Amino acid sequence: MGFVFAAAGSAVGLGNIWKFPYITGENGGGVFVLIYLFCILVIGMPIMISEFIIGRGSSKSPVGAFKTLSGQDTKWALVGWLGVITGFIILSYYSVVAGWAMHYSYLSITDQFFGKEPAQIENIFDTLYASPGPNLFWHITFMLLTVGIVIGGIKRGIEKWSKVLMPVLLVILGVLLIYSVFSDGFGRCLDFVFAPHIEKVSPSSVLEALGHAFFTLSLGMGAMITYGSYLDKKADLPKSALIVSGLDTLIALMACLVIFSIIFSHNMDPAGGPGLVFKTLPIVFSSIKGGQILAILFFVLLIVAALTSAISLLEVVTSYFIDERGWPRIKATLVTGLPITLLGIPCAISGWWGTFLFEKNFFDLLDHVASNWFLPLGGLFISLYVGWVLDHKVKNQEFIANSWLAFLFKWWLQLVRYFCPVAVLMIFLYKLGVF
Repeated sequence: MGFVFAAAGSAVGLGNIWKFPYITGENGGGVFVLIYLFCILVIGMPIMISEFIIGRGSSKSPVGAFKTLSGQDTKWALVGWLGVITGFIILSYYSVVAGWAMHYSYLSITDQFFGKEPAQIENIFDTLYASPGPNLFWHITFMLLTVGIVIGGIKRGIEKWSKVLMPVLLVILGVLLIYSVFSDGFGRCLDFVFAPHIEKVSPSSVLEALGHAFFTLSLGMGAMITYGSYLDKKADLPKSALIVSGLDTLIALMACLVIFSIIFSHNMDPAGGPGLVFKTLPIVFSSIKGGQILAILFFVLLIVAALTSAISLLEVVTSYFIDERGWPRIKATLVTGLPITLLGIPCAISGWWGTFLFEKNFFDLLDHVASNWFLPLGGLFISLYVGWVLDHKVKNQEFIANSWLAFLFKWWLQLVRYFCPVAVLMIFLYKLGVF
């Protein structure tokens, strides 16, 4: 259970609660959600099982895993390195977004949305984005919290906190969902999220769903390889992947129902884009009875989701130094946490600093490199490695061992060998703007 909550915590993050609702809104809901669920099932789960197999089959972090399975001189170890570097980069700017959630929690607790005009509330985020001081403070605070949990190790740190944070996240979402069910906009919300509005779906919508299904499960960055390396040999890998993927999807859908019920209750635009959470919802919270409590719950929820993912990102980098260099956990965590925090400083001041390179600020540049290049490449290589290179006995043994889903082995192998590489390559080419 500790493993499932830790892996689910890695998958559940700002992508579920912040990004999925707004891309669902931009793509018309309905059919887009169905395409997303299909992609989770036929791409996300097979690649997650592949990462679990690499991790448990080697009992090592990403770099050491490929060396253990294919020899010390294998070039496939570069895929492990790619995961370590990706985790390093993503956490440096992810912590800044988590800092925004912390700032908004503080604003909610001190009731600073009440009595303000919509334009004033929207301006709060613009002011925060352009202010180096608050961004730096919250970024460093969040990193200290993440480092502290990872220093505690697997049992006392990651599993212990995941067992607390994941249920807390589900309870908060559940409370918000109950509120949403009794709101005026819940009927319109159900129609928007689940009714088949086929006319609103485009080829780019399909690729958006494909890409988000891949990224939301923390695939391609070595996180699931790292967690898999700690997994007991008696554990059912396909079942674990099914539960983790199911929890991730459930939370994304619950977040959609909560957010769109509130949006439709106040006749606001569901296609509000990336600012949907930070610019739109505080306006709603400021104008309804009990809005302050809802605001506190919602932004604490964002912090919890961000923290569970940040823990896994830091563990990917830390585990390399523990496994490959033999460092004690405290030293490995501090030595990796510090440079990640330093790299996050220019991300935190990007709104004030302005354009850095290729007409992007530092924050956007790192996000572009990690999301559009490193993650698709990592997922592509993992599916190719497990499908075509990894010893068949290892695949067979790790998949079938103690699994009530053993009969799906041949279907899983075909997906990993053929369908997943093609699908991930499509994501990669789409993100590059090839089509």
